[in-house]
Amino acid sequence: MLFKNLVFHRLPADWSLSAADFESQLTGRTLQPCGPFDMSSRGWVAVTHGGRLLHTVNQQYLIALGTDDKLLPGSIVRQVAQERADVQAQEQGFPVGRKQMRDLRARVADELRARALTRRRVTRAWLDPAAGWFAVDASSIPRAEMLVETLSDTLGSFAPRAVETARSPQAAMASWLLRGEVPGRFSIDDDLELQTADKTKAIIRYTRHPLDGKEIRAHLAAGKYPTRLGLTWNDRVSFVLTDKIQVKRLDFLEMSEDDAGDDVDPAEQFDIDFAVMAGELASLLKDLTAVLGEEAAAGEWQAQSKVA
Repeated sequence: MLFKNLVFHRLPADWSLSAADFESQLTGRTLQPCGPFDMSSRGWVAVTHGGRLLHTVNQQYLIALGTDDKLLPGSIVRQVAQERADVQAQEQGFPVGRKQMRDLRARVADELRARALTRRRVTRAWLDPAAGWFAVDASSIPRAEMLVETLSDTLGSFAPRAVETARSPQAAMASWLLRGEVPGRFSIDDDLELQTADKTKAIIRYTRHPLDGKEIRAHLAAGKYPTRLGLTWNDRVSFVLTDKIQVKRLDFLEMSEDDAGDDVDPAEQFDIDFAVMAGELASLLKDLTAVLGEEAAAGEWQAQSKVA
């Protein structure tokens, strides 16, 4: 269950839901099966197999959004519609017209949609009411926005606050590369992506490559700016920071999903992993926003949650 990516925000300043009230509202928007004519469905699912919609450990919350999508490629619809159009053309003695073809495709799509296979994806989000963090384990912003949108619909209103920083990630990463170090408990790893500022948007990537040489500084001096930089926090968590203030390729160096022995209860191990992960992420995000210079208005968090 360890997160792989983070799209993170601050919880709304007026967040005050107790765990009991939160779970009660999630219950009103559980995932329902796709109807015959639906292409997708989304709603809240149990965080663990047979578990609850809201998983809580040490006042940390974990929720999971389930999304069912029917697999119906447009190429299949066109293929079947064309086969039926060929038959119909022979029967009527003249080619199928545009309107007839559109009607055929619509009928075929409706017919195949009802029998299409369904793929489920689950996206998890972590909420830390005490420190004010809200983070989605998503590799893309649109996927995280889908969870936020569903949570807003579920609660009636939910507007997490963007993390505002005094320095842009590009400027901060460039400065760290030029200095060869990052303030605080961070160190630079060996992954980097640079992009040109001109309209070509040419990209240079370094993977498992030392980043302290003259070549890197020459690229920066030429006007290229970093869009991704590999970092390690406190020798415990490695990740890639992006110019969108996203965290990707999280790796908890002191943890492994294969470490649990056969005699450890899976539910207990899940709770242990979640508690440790939440603690590590809360400290990491606090330090990361500090070195980027989180603005006071966004950075000052006063916990208002009533923890059940």
